Amino acid sequence: MNDVQFYTSEDLKQITRWRWGEEKIGEVLKTAQSWEALAELDARYVLLGIPEDIGVRANFGRPGAAKAWKSVITVLSNFQNNENFDVDNLVLLGEVDCKEEMLEAMELTDEDPFFPNKIGALVKGLDEKVSRIVKAIIDLNKIPILIGGGHNNAYGNIKGSSESYGNPVNAINLDAHTDFRPLEHRHSGNGFSYAKEDGFLNKYFIVGLHKNYTSQAILDSIEEVKTDVKYVWLEDIYASGKSNLKTAIEDARKHCGSAPFGLEIDLDVLAGMGSSAMSPLGFSLNDARFFVSELSGHKNCCYIHICEGAPKYELFENQVARSTAYLISKILQK
Repeated sequence: MNDVQFYTSEDLKQITRWRWGEEKIGEVLKTAQSWEALAELDARYVLLGIPEDIGVRANFGRPGAAKAWKSVITVLSNFQNNENFDVDNLVLLGEVDCKEEMLEAMELTDEDPFFPNKIGALVKGLDEKVSRIVKAIIDLNKIPILIGGGHNNAYGNIKGSSESYGNPVNAINLDAHTDFRPLEHRHSGNGFSYAKEDGFLNKYFIVGLHKNYTSQAILDSIEEVKTDVKYVWLEDIYASGKSNLKTAIEDARKHCGSAPFGLEIDLDVLAGMGSSAMSPLGFSLNDARFFVSELSGHKNCCYIHICEGAPKYELFENQVARSTAYLISKILQK
């Protein structure tokens, strides 16, 4: 499989700032330069970047998510390695090779009457690539942590997980949007609806949905499968003036936790976070860290995906990278 650009320890050294008397994560993080090497390692989690924003472009959104991965791995590599983190439980695989697809996508314009079909085909190609990689990682009894790209990659994550387990899987999504849009051309807004339609997604729960950005058509489509798809509004989580996030997480766990489930975190759910759909309303980073800590260690959590961060729209330098790296470190916290 040539879908992955493998990283080496030398790659990490190039982005890690050495300082006497300190040990950074980039100095000790294990790498695997082949699938055979990955199979030999004991680490539970496999870190992988997806440097693309094709699905965002296909959804007529603002591109920029393609730049998140490189900034995230740079920040994470320069975190201190100390007794608080189980860095031995993580291996860096590399990044999904999206170069050709990105070049083709950047040449397309939405003024082209065939734009939806052309860019939708690129997204479908990426779907297949991501699903193959996710399946290969889960087949090795490891948990992929996927960083960057648009939320279109939820489809590949879900499909790959489903094919590895031989059954449809569930998904819990911390998101301001359902990404359950109609089955038109493939884009970042319909990964879950396509996964449901194609038989890879069973139960689905959205935490933090925004009332102002959820159409009645989507609510009607969810009503048709309401036993499988559930959600809690962001506004209801804070209706009492204090957070009911813990209750929402427990509801999600009850709905999805009895079978393998993927954990999805769309960074546009965080207030003021640099993203294609940046919003002044949303959760805090501490809320997201709590969400990750409550669910990532669950026995049935089969993958973790943190997506949609776009550094070009961030409010301060490294906002997206630091926030994402903080979420990764929460998974590894002892």
